Amino acid sequence: MIRVNLLPHRAEKRRARQLQFIILGGISLALGIVVVGFVHVAISTQISYQERRNEYLKQEIVELDKQIAEIKKLREQTQSLLARKTVVENLQSTRSSVVHLMDQMLRILPDGVYLKGLKQTGNKISLTGFAQSNARVSTLMRAIEDSPWLDSPTLVEVHASTAAGARLSEFSLNFNLTVQEAPASAPVKQAGTKG
Repeated sequence: MIRVNLLPHRAEKRRARQLQFIILGGISLALGIVVVGFVHVAISTQISYQERRNEYLKQEIVELDKQIAEIKKLREQTQSLLARKTVVENLQSTRSSVVHLMDQMLRILPDGVYLKGLKQTGNKISLTGFAQSNARVSTLMRAIEDSPWLDSPTLVEVHASTAAGARLSEFSLNFNLTVQEAPASAPVKQAGTKG
């Protein structure tokens, strides 16, 4: 016997295909939403991680900036202290030069020579005064040349003048103060050591 299907099989196939299409579309949509959600969560996680790292780096940069400012301040203080130390060392090394100058002037000043002014600029000395004769000025210049603390006397000018009714030679000369290095002191032995 032959069976004849009078049911609308084409309409059923069409409905089955439509149902299959809707189900596959829904699954695809749900799968797409899940994938987009997963990607969104992954990207959001990476963004928040990077923002936390950026914030941490900003805090560390602020700390480093503070440390750099402190280092600059310490360097400035160090430079200031080194400059002061240099000034003190220079003063310490030249402190005795004035004493040596005055001592030498007292030792070498011949009779009949009177000082009017003495000016020191660094190691250069300018001397003005009166002498009873030009020979006494040349004696003073030879004494300056022979002195271990003074050298290079240069006569600037000599001219005749009258002071207190006496005829004198007024002179002006320049010379240098030599810098003598102090002898190195011997090392001090400690108690209890043999030597």
